[in-house]
Amino acid sequence: MGPQRLSLLVAALAGCLLPARGCVICDPKVVEELSSLETDYLPGHLEAKHHKDVMKRVKQAVKDFQDLPIDEDSYMGVVDEATLEKASWSLLKDLKRITDSDVKGELFVDELFWTLRLAKDTFASYAAQFQKEVFCPNKCGLMLQPLIWCSTCQKQVHSCRKSRSCGERKVKVHQMEDMILDCELNWHKVSQGLTDYSFYRVWKNNSETLMAKGQEPTLTKTMVSPKDAGTYRCELGTVQSTPATIIHFHVTVLPKRIVEETPSPNTETQDETAPGEVTLDRPQTSATLQSQSPGPEKVLRHRLVGLLIGAIVVLIAGVAWSPHRTPPPRSSCRFPLPFPVPHPVLGAGAEAEAEQEQRGQEPSRARGARGPGCCRDPKQGKSLGSQGPDPSSFRPRCGSPSQPPGAPFLSPTQPPPPSDLGGLVPLHPHL
Repeated sequence: MGPQRLSLLVAALAGCLLPARGCVICDPKVVEELSSLETDYLPGHLEAKHHKDVMKRVKQAVKDFQDLPIDEDSYMGVVDEATLEKASWSLLKDLKRITDSDVKGELFVDELFWTLRLAKDTFASYAAQFQKEVFCPNKCGLMLQPLIWCSTCQKQVHSCRKSRSCGERKVKVHQMEDMILDCELNWHKVSQGLTDYSFYRVWKNNSETLMAKGQEPTLTKTMVSPKDAGTYRCELGTVQSTPATIIHFHVTVLPKRIVEETPSPNTETQDETAPGEVTLDRPQTSATLQSQSPGPEKVLRHRLVGLLIGAIVVLIAGVAWSPHRTPPPRSSCRFPLPFPVPHPVLGAGAEAEAEQEQRGQEPSRARGARGPGCCRDPKQGKSLGSQGPDPSSFRPRCGSPSQPPGAPFLSPTQPPPPSDLGGLVPLHPHL
């Protein structure tokens, strides 16, 4: 058991000889709520003859909150303001729940004292948490911690004394850089009675030189040099004669950092290039080329677009250049002829030639005979056929673009006659 815990234990035992008040009742809000319970709630929910006895038992139960076993790990008779605030809020919440329920008679009394027992257990858990985590949190030095004594409800400053020195720290800094010495600890902000931070330079003969003093917990020295290496001491003062914190710093100054600067490959100055001298740009390194190369997503996207365009071009070329057959044109005549039409090559025969000779025209053996009634001779205005009905009774549609003028006419429904050209089969002119 440390000296600060021993002194606290003696004070807690001495407080037992004083009138007990309990930690929770040290909060004015709890006192006000108990007074409201007696004057406002009891008259309408409990017989008047029981008022005095019930309130006496309630106040005693609240005072019994401090009747906990004294243990340095669970309860030492003191708490801080935060712990008292949590315990009081828990009790006030339970009392409000009872008054809002509007219970009466014996049920009200039983509910009230059951709530007070639970509130005492809650306070015990809060006190144990405070003792383990909040009470004297400093690991070294002197901390002045404000505490509330449950026996007297008085707030006093307790001295948490630990080892005087808080150790040594090694600091390494490069030449021409800034040196920062930090003297602040996590419990400094909650401690009371602190004054100033003082930084000293400690020489080899143990003499000291004050370098800085004030509220700032850090010492900063810019652009250090080898002569700044050595030992420094930080001290945090208190209102008492004992300092709160003492820390030693051993500073080592390392050589200056070497920073390699790579000039830009395209940067040129007029001083570096003489008149009439040609300077070639340095080739880009692989790292530069790699940084300028597109990412894998862009490369994949470009490849997919190229493949799509190539496929479209191949498809269009295949459709344009693929061999195809043009279907034979339909007959230019709208009505079927009632007479047979001779073969376009041999069907005209000698009769067509004799008729043409009588009219003073040269026979057209190469072209053959035309279908009667289809196309007329522009000079005679008559049909070239010699047989069949009057072609004027028919109104065929002639002049098909696929059948040039002078070509022989062949009905699409009439098969060609057998050929006498040595077994050769004549072809249809439109196939």
